[in-house]
Amino acid sequence: MELFKNTNYDFLGWKWPFIIASLVLSVAGLTSLALKGGPRYGIDFKGGTLMTVKFSGKPPVDEIRSAVSKRVTGEVTVQNFESGSNEVAIGTERRDDRQLDQNRRAILDTLTEKFGQPAGGKLDFNNAGRDALVSRLRDALARNNVAMSDAQLQKLVGDMVDFRNTPPRSGLIASFDALSGVPGVTPAVINTLKQECYLAPFAVRDVQVVGPKVGAELRQRAIWATLAALGGMLVYIAVRFEWIYGVAAVVACFHDTIITIGFFSMFNKEIDLTVIAALLTLVGYSMNDTIVIFDRIRENLKLSRRERLDDVINRSVNQTLSRTIMTSGLTFLTVLALFLFGGEVLHGFSFALVVGIIIGTYSSVFVASPIVLFWHNWFDQRKRSPAGMAPAKVSPAKDALRKGSVKAVK
Repeated sequence: MELFKNTNYDFLGWKWPFIIASLVLSVAGLTSLALKGGPRYGIDFKGGTLMTVKFSGKPPVDEIRSAVSKRVTGEVTVQNFESGSNEVAIGTERRDDRQLDQNRRAILDTLTEKFGQPAGGKLDFNNAGRDALVSRLRDALARNNVAMSDAQLQKLVGDMVDFRNTPPRSGLIASFDALSGVPGVTPAVINTLKQECYLAPFAVRDVQVVGPKVGAELRQRAIWATLAALGGMLVYIAVRFEWIYGVAAVVACFHDTIITIGFFSMFNKEIDLTVIAALLTLVGYSMNDTIVIFDRIRENLKLSRRERLDDVINRSVNQTLSRTIMTSGLTFLTVLALFLFGGEVLHGFSFALVVGIIIGTYSSVFVASPIVLFWHNWFDQRKRSPAGMAPAKVSPAKDALRKGSVKAVK
């Protein structure tokens, strides 16, 4: 499918406005990084505790942040997930490994005291594990004349926990009567649950604890993975084309990565493992787009050896314009939908790709291609300059004639 046929746009005529825009964005991003002391790393890289909590109603973010901050030293972040999910992510900054575990316990204790409202030492059914429920119900069921072997009790508790954790409940039930549909749950069992347990209006869905050493190691590996990807592509393009093509492609990818990271810094967004995955995806995507244009330039150079290089580049970009619009446009619409509707979990990943696809698409045309053009123009000018400055050679016959004329004058 070809959207544009026989186009003849002067893309290189617009190279300077785009190059200046790239310089402005790069300087702005690097300045923001310098002022903020580097990127804002997520828990994957800086270490810390991140707890995902689901509430039965709209989460009181301000109350949660205030309550947890009183129990935990250092920075505390509370972020909403996608609207309608009633989930929040509670994070604490890194300390030593012992402090990380203490922070996890402090968050859970704070939520229990603030929102759980335990009564008479009852067990929180929504946040209890299987072993805790088995221990609490074993003697209580016997007192209520519910005969059950240990194996039967284990299976009953397992079925109830599985029912609690499956959607749409996802770890949170509002009434013990909802368990009546679970096999083996009789009215006597439900009465026992009401006597021994209570239902907190929240449930801890996930807990991530990353130590500072692990975070630093992940950060270092992420940097090396990005550099290794760029280095491998440089070697590949240098072998397939010329070394200047490889340099231009890698410079364009560095340009895309730096500007994208700069946007994260300017908008105060965290960089975690999903963002690194997006950056590596961006590197491959931008490199592929650049290679398509370079390959068409190489083909046109073979067919039009006497044509000016800037005309060849313009014609090559015009010939690949439909392909660029189709691939970049459809990909952009996809990641834009993820950014708008994907929720908090995919927000960083989709934001990196939304920014990166815009920057990466124009960098192939207005950054990588001009580098190749500038290099060839400079190299050709350098080859012509010595020839133009060299003194003209005089044949022996003309030299003799000239000397004879001088003598005759004398």
